Amino acid sequence: MRPFEYVRPVEPEQAIAAVTADPKTSFLAGGTTQLDLMKDGVLDPERLVDITRLPLKGIMHADTAVHVGALTTMEELAADPLLRERLLFVREALLLGASTQLRNMATIGGNLLQRARCRYFRDPTVGACNKRNPGSGCAAIAGIQRMHAILGTSDQCIALHASDVAIPFVALDAIVHIQGQGGPRSVPLTQFYLPPGTSPHIENVLEHGELITEVEIPLLPEGTRSHYLKVRDRVSYEFALTSAGVALQLEGNTIREARVGLGGVGTIPWRAWGAEEVLRGAEAVEETFRAAAEAALEGAQTLPGTAFKVELAKRTLVRTLETVAGAHS
Repeated sequence: MRPFEYVRPVEPEQAIAAVTADPKTSFLAGGTTQLDLMKDGVLDPERLVDITRLPLKGIMHADTAVHVGALTTMEELAADPLLRERLLFVREALLLGASTQLRNMATIGGNLLQRARCRYFRDPTVGACNKRNPGSGCAAIAGIQRMHAILGTSDQCIALHASDVAIPFVALDAIVHIQGQGGPRSVPLTQFYLPPGTSPHIENVLEHGELITEVEIPLLPEGTRSHYLKVRDRVSYEFALTSAGVALQLEGNTIREARVGLGGVGTIPWRAWGAEEVLRGAEAVEETFRAAAEAALEGAQTLPGTAFKVELAKRTLVRTLETVAGAHS
């Protein structure tokens, strides 16, 4: 790791000004991903602005939403009793997203901004990585592809977005509140992330120096059932091969409202709009769930190492829908 300057402001305006003024300066929160990337030589900021003393921590309940400060840890949010009552799949995603030790360090804002888990991005000895070196190519396309994306990909990048909690967040239409030198703004999480296209190195709509201050999580209507299912190679501390976050509002056996997010398959946290359209107004039966899964994976682009994910993702979604609808205990 190269030497760097370290500062710790106590006001958001100070932190924002420090980062905005210098392209080689970065924010530091929990650091559970960032410090690893610095040690590996993938990131090399000349100065880190530690934001952990900023007043951006806490959980506030409102009538229609939970407002979560960006520095609130994953463990603190998972422990909030309202999540168990009204946002169960958010709590499940948080608990499945990391070990207890990491959940006590990792922040909600940092989790949403975590970098790609692509082995080629994280190895600076690999020259071909458009995310790290724009225009250099994508080693993953001709390399080991198993942990890569099949939705939202391009011929420039197939890197996967690995956040678990972002899946129910996008399904809920969560809103990210942002502060920069130009003032505050709010962006729906479904519009926050950018698929790679021809610019894989631009991952979201944040400008340099802008800071996530809060995440607004809409509450599901009372009685809505939800579940997050994560399929992975091992039970403990592993990233998803596929995952699904589902919320259903049922009236008898009819699905009145559906929200579906998919993980382990997208270059961004994936909102399965097509699946939701199939589910709304339909009967909560296996035939409906399988049709929704087909719609969710429509347009998937696979390579030899990722072809298995299409069927696995469909089965993951069907199982999650069955669980939420009460077919499984």
